[in-house]
Amino acid sequence: MSIEHSISNECTVEEQDENDAERFTVVREEPELRATVDLEIQAKVDTNHPDSGTTGLTLEAEETLAAREMEIERTTRRLDDRQTSDREARSRDVASRGTSRATTPSRRDPREDLTREELAAVNRQAHRVAADVEGYTAAAIGRRLAAQVAAGRELLDAVLDVREQLFASGAPVPLGALESVPSGEVTVEGRLIDVWETDSTAIQEVGLLDDESGRTKLTVWAGSDQPWIAEGERVRLYNAKKNWYEGRCSVALTRWSRVEFPDHDRWWDA
Repeated sequence: MSIEHSISNECTVEEQDENDAERFTVVREEPELRATVDLEIQAKVDTNHPDSGTTGLTLEAEETLAAREMEIERTTRRLDDRQTSDREARSRDVASRGTSRATTPSRRDPREDLTREELAAVNRQAHRVAADVEGYTAAAIGRRLAAQVAAGRELLDAVLDVREQLFASGAPVPLGALESVPSGEVTVEGRLIDVWETDSTAIQEVGLLDDESGRTKLTVWAGSDQPWIAEGERVRLYNAKKNWYEGRCSVALTRWSRVEFPDHDRWWDA
């Protein structure tokens, strides 16, 4: 091989290396500088330390730190920090006044405004009404009567008004007191002791309802969509309509009435 040919080959190799370098990018791998866990913890400790100041913090971090310190100081600072503070005494006084208001009745008992004779008459009527109404004591009824009498109303009118209010609230009306109740619809409770046959297609069922105070006729209209009541069964009838026939009061079930069977409910609950 000649010298010229060797030099020519060497030049060709160098040129080839330069071409390869231009085509391929050389990536130099260098280690990434990253703080260790211990360094990060120490940095947080140094930043949050009360004596560290604001050195090294950004403006946003400085403002956040200042706002947090102001909030802590505001919430922990006592409003009344005098050496001779009476804050505890004032707190006890306010608490005692609130307790006395809670234990003091908000309304005056109207029976205190009646004379001795009026109070005696009110108490007698209250016991009579309480005997006819379930769920109300004579004292509660007496307060209602006394309030109306103290306002200038006659006792008899007050009794009728209170009875109507109590019976309208859903309390069962004794069958013996049906005639004295001015309401057109009542709630009654009793036992169906007798069922009568009827030829009227408008009547589903008719019979005699009984309780300890009296008896009355019960009519269940065919269009009322009410359940059948067996003879001897105890029922509670809501919104039963009062009817009068030949001077006697009876009750009837309409579409707006409701029937409950107390004995069935107790058996089911048991």
